[in-house]
Amino acid sequence: MEKTRLSFYDEIRKNKIYSVLLMGIVFVILILIGYAISFAFSPDYFFSILVLSIIISILYIWIGYYNSASIALASVGAKQANSSEHKMFYDLVEGLTLASGLPMPKLYIMKNEQINAFASGRNPENAVICVTTGALEKLSKQELEGVLSHELSHIANFDIRFMTLTAVLVGMIAIISEIFLRSLFYGSRSRDNDNKGNTIFLLIGIVLAILAPILVQLVQLAISRRREFVADASAVKFMRTPTGLIGALTKIKSNSEMKVSGAVAPLFLARPSHSLNLFETHPPLESRIEKLRRM
Repeated sequence: MEKTRLSFYDEIRKNKIYSVLLMGIVFVILILIGYAISFAFSPDYFFSILVLSIIISILYIWIGYYNSASIALASVGAKQANSSEHKMFYDLVEGLTLASGLPMPKLYIMKNEQINAFASGRNPENAVICVTTGALEKLSKQELEGVLSHELSHIANFDIRFMTLTAVLVGMIAIISEIFLRSLFYGSRSRDNDNKGNTIFLLIGIVLAILAPILVQLVQLAISRRREFVADASAVKFMRTPTGLIGALTKIKSNSEMKVSGAVAPLFLARPSHSLNLFETHPPLESRIEKLRRM
């Protein structure tokens, strides 16, 4: 029996809603851990930790956010593409930007025989797209266009900004948990140990402080996987056909794992995983291809 056809508009909307809901889970975890710490100690104590964690987290992430493109390009040794030597690369991106109304990103090439690509930059005006030499050599024109449409979709959907906000929240929770747990061992804070209510909330706070960083990291990875589905559906919206991206992802299935820094690995188009892994930044290739075939 033929499976129901999927609308790329519905897929984009649905996955964006899932992303926001997952972000809401991170907020809930932040509120719960704050609530438990406030009852175990005092609201002022949690407020002090919160302010400190916000400052540290935002400063750390802000530097990376404003330099995300240059950091990513430098880490993979990418070189700026030449418009005459890589004419098809330039022409395809130019055509897609004209059709989508996006500004022309800067184009780079990374020397690697595997098929892959990534986009980075804090906004469409400061975006870059980098493709591997393997992608330029092994993909057909339509397949390369599908890959570039996917990367432009990340730019159009402000995915770098969205994931940066997620990273700030995740970083805050990790810092709050670390400060709280360390304060239990090294702090000299006086508290009423006979107060049964405080003791219960203290135990809840300890459990949350241990589990929260793990839970929010899993949520962060789930958000990353959802943004990949959004970019796939948006690529179909740009090209009006899923054929090119399906062909590219099918060829990537035979890739060996690319040797790149773990910090930039989530930016790439795909990783050749074949089963759902909660600790992966990308959905299984089979799932992505199956969805695209139904659009």
